[in-house]
Amino acid sequence: MRTVDDTDRKILLELTRHPRSTNAAIAEQLGLARNTVQSRVAALEASDALQGFDRRFHAAALGYPLTVFMATHVDQPKIDSVVEQLRQIPEVVQAFGLSGQADVLVRVVCRDAEDLYRVNKLVLACEGVERTETWLSMGELIPFRLAPVLERDLGRR
Repeated sequence: MRTVDDTDRKILLELTRHPRSTNAAIAEQLGLARNTVQSRVAALEASDALQGFDRRFHAAALGYPLTVFMATHVDQPKIDSVVEQLRQIPEVVQAFGLSGQADVLVRVVCRDAEDLYRVNKLVLACEGVERTETWLSMGELIPFRLAPVLERDLGRR
């Protein structure tokens, strides 16, 4: 993954503040050449430093008001296969490999409790999944954010 510098941080912060800004508008705001912004944004996208637009979607607005976290215990030699199987379940929106008691933390969105039951069965049906522990999110207290880190790191080497 590409490491960002201060120019990249400034571009990313501008995109955070004004996500619909054009490269030309960002260039003007930051005092950079449009081609510089365009090439840097392209490089950030290519390196996954700048991720997909769907991170901005709110699941509840799409009809999935329940967010659930599943600590998933996996037969270790099958973990790659389990991840591929989880990727095939549309309601699985994110997964993290863990150290500790559970192996994979799976973030799931569901329409209601009945839908959660259905999705949990799909996760448990993945070959290699031994068991899950499920927690229902009561609300997002701090939304995903990286702007404070970008702001703090401006000017640091």
